[in-house]
Amino acid sequence: MSGFGPAGPPPAPSIPGWTHLRTGKVRDLYTNTEGQLLIVASDRVSAFDFVLPTAIPSKGAVLTQLSLFWFSKLSHIVPNHIISTEVPKEVIGRAVITKPLTMFPIECVARGYLTGSGWSEYQQRQSVCGIDLPIGLHDGSQLPMAIFTPATKAEVGDHDINITFDEASRVISESAELRSLTLALYNEAAKFSKERGIILADTKFEFGIDENGAITLGDEALTPDSSRFWSAPEWKPGQVQPSFDKQYLRDYLISSGWDRHSSPPELPLEIVEATSARYKEAFLKLTGSPFIEGAY
Repeated sequence: MSGFGPAGPPPAPSIPGWTHLRTGKVRDLYTNTEGQLLIVASDRVSAFDFVLPTAIPSKGAVLTQLSLFWFSKLSHIVPNHIISTEVPKEVIGRAVITKPLTMFPIECVARGYLTGSGWSEYQQRQSVCGIDLPIGLHDGSQLPMAIFTPATKAEVGDHDINITFDEASRVISESAELRSLTLALYNEAAKFSKERGIILADTKFEFGIDENGAITLGDEALTPDSSRFWSAPEWKPGQVQPSFDKQYLRDYLISSGWDRHSSPPELPLEIVEATSARYKEAFLKLTGSPFIEGAY
């Protein structure tokens, strides 16, 4: 199954001095003769395991710049993979140069609120990833404390699968350390975000091992693609939460009547513009500065 539809992934742009390695749902990955990586965030957007045919303008730059904000803010908890933002002019503002990592084969998910696949599982078992939760919670309820709910990593077009901590421990020996780091990152980011009027409902991190054997934060961090951002003043359990992430786009696709066994439809202009505006509003609320295209 290909998340890109019948045409497959788009051709990656040629960048002098860099060799294209692979194309993911959102990012294009390159390497140079020194073994460094150039990670370019495109404006592609994915939903329900498909890469949609319509891009969201400025999305890749917002993801890159917001990740850099969080990498810097949380570097006292765990090192990150950033080497430089001095990137080729073709991708200025939406790319970073990073060190290569040997990535752990799990997604490290932290949940402070019950929603999404966690809410679905709770309704069936009153637990999430093997963690028992109190009775009487609703979609959007705050959990007594943040929980670590790992998932398997999927190839493009496949589903990530939630697993228990014990199952994660059978896959990697560092699961306890990754749990500790994930929750430390989430708790600090959630506290900061709440002060800025945003609830960080949940988020996922990806970690790897660097050349010195140190656990290192990679990929992206605390963006509208990897997190659920809700409006704190408007939060109310049991209702649809006003959000600053791609849930708005998901909701449109659900209401459009699209058959998810077929390729996704083009997005209307108003949905594209509203999604882009939500990403930029998240950037403004969290960083305190307006998003500027091409800036770091």
